[in-house]
Amino acid sequence: MKNPKSIAVSLIFTLIPIAISLLIAALLVSAVGRDPLEVVETLWKGAFSDSRKVGGVFNFWIPLTLVSIGLVVTFRAGLWNIGVEGQMMMGALFASWGAQFILVDESLSPVLNVLLIVLSALGGMFWAFLVGLLKIRLGVNEIFGGVALNALVNVISIYLISGPWQPSIGGSAQGTEPFPIAALLPEYSRDFPVNLFMIGLVIVLFIVVYAMLNATRWGLNLKAVGKNMRSALLLGVPTERTSMSAFLVCGAMAGIAGSYRVLFTFDNLRPLSSGGIGFLGLLVVLLLSVRLLWVPLVSFAFAAILTGSTRLQISLKLDSSLAGVLQGLLVLLVVLFQGVQDVFFSQ
Repeated sequence: MKNPKSIAVSLIFTLIPIAISLLIAALLVSAVGRDPLEVVETLWKGAFSDSRKVGGVFNFWIPLTLVSIGLVVTFRAGLWNIGVEGQMMMGALFASWGAQFILVDESLSPVLNVLLIVLSALGGMFWAFLVGLLKIRLGVNEIFGGVALNALVNVISIYLISGPWQPSIGGSAQGTEPFPIAALLPEYSRDFPVNLFMIGLVIVLFIVVYAMLNATRWGLNLKAVGKNMRSALLLGVPTERTSMSAFLVCGAMAGIAGSYRVLFTFDNLRPLSSGGIGFLGLLVVLLLSVRLLWVPLVSFAFAAILTGSTRLQISLKLDSSLAGVLQGLLVLLVVLFQGVQDVFFSQ
């Protein structure tokens, strides 16, 4: 158990970078002649002024939380799964195939929805398996393998959209035809446009992964591999199998996140449907130092900031990328201060 001194040091080194990042953001806003408090108020209104905007926050929170949960698993195993963005896209492709070619009556829509989510999980797992195969069997670093596969799946999606899956009006790189109603995830209401089943699924998956990481031998093996793979191997831990399982779990989560983007957010397949959410998930996990418990809350905060930032350009004539600047500063400073803490204050 940590002593009070170490807890105090950890708290200080968590609060200081947050304060500095907020201060820098405030100075940037002031430099362009705006009031920082006005920016905060605008962000809040953009995210929470009515139930539709709250629904928009949840619609971003769902895929971001799924991706972040999966990334915690790979980070726990010491793996930088940069390919998570591509795994989202492959999940979206699998779900899009099913949405277009598995035709059922609208009365069977719930069954089809579940089937498409399962397909998307399999798609994400398949793409994550390739990253793991390159890493484990061929010695290709997962960062390089992931980046290459990210690019490849984007090329595949553009080919399908402008070729075999092109709209009936002719070739287009904008998107496929809208999917049949039976394949789409239904929204709760027009005032709260969110799919409640996916919110429930995120909660269930969070609880399951949390339990597996903290109360099973598999979770212990992941931690051992992440700390020191050579020592774990000497202790009898199946390191290759453990690493591959981490990739597969993360791929499944990312694939499901991708399905939500095409079956709810867009209602069709578009290029780059993942929208950078995979990379944002990396920032969330780095900010939390691979602590799963806080993932839903921090993901919600990130989703609220990004959703609210769309109002900045309309109300204050500020570019919405200000939210990205704040998030990037926050993660950079937190990681920097964690390094300082590990070097100078670790026992």
